[in-house]
Amino acid sequence: MLFSPEELSALYLSAKVAMFATVCSLPFAIATAYVLARYDFRFKVVCEAILQLPMVLPPVVLGYLLLVIFGNKGLIGQYLNQWFGIQFAFNWKGAVFTSIIVAFPLMVQPIRLSFQLINQQYEQIAATLGASPYRIFFSISLPLAFSGMIIGSILCFSRSLGEFGATITFVGNIPDETRTIPIAIYSFLQQSNGEQMAMRLVILSLLLAFAALIANSIILNKYQKRFGDVKC
Repeated sequence: MLFSPEELSALYLSAKVAMFATVCSLPFAIATAYVLARYDFRFKVVCEAILQLPMVLPPVVLGYLLLVIFGNKGLIGQYLNQWFGIQFAFNWKGAVFTSIIVAFPLMVQPIRLSFQLINQQYEQIAATLGASPYRIFFSISLPLAFSGMIIGSILCFSRSLGEFGATITFVGNIPDETRTIPIAIYSFLQQSNGEQMAMRLVILSLLLAFAALIANSIILNKYQKRFGDVKC
């Protein structure tokens, strides 16, 4: 099954957007998950609601809000463009930014759960032996939450591959720039002779999603065998 240049471009762009979104999200997701799992503070419920908001908002509404706030003439976007030359609207960086916003809650939740399930006696013992909080976090807490990070990363990557509504509203449908796989499928379906190309991308999307789930299972099994019966 040979792909046309348009299909290959959509595949490459989708992979690039999803990879950048996952890598950029991970450090912030770890920090957010740790704070939510270990600390109680005022307005925590509000913070959690804001975190989950992209999952319940209609995608077009989210895309429009991003355009109003981070567009080239948006509330924040105009200053990013004027002072730093950073533009999110109508380019692939905006697609990455949109994917981060949409997929971030999916990445945070499994990492947060992993931190919550850690037996804190390990951390307490390390503290009594004189380990600093930073050393405890990086040598004990973070490794024990590894499975959550793997699951969160796969969910973020997979969700980024499938993002459509907010992306097309915020960055448009520009070939070789913002036309990811879902947007390409939509574009091909609008053409009189595009059904075959659209079907090939649909099949490819199914294969990628299935491969992500298989990779998730394999990595988790290897992780569990490596660390034996340690439960986190």
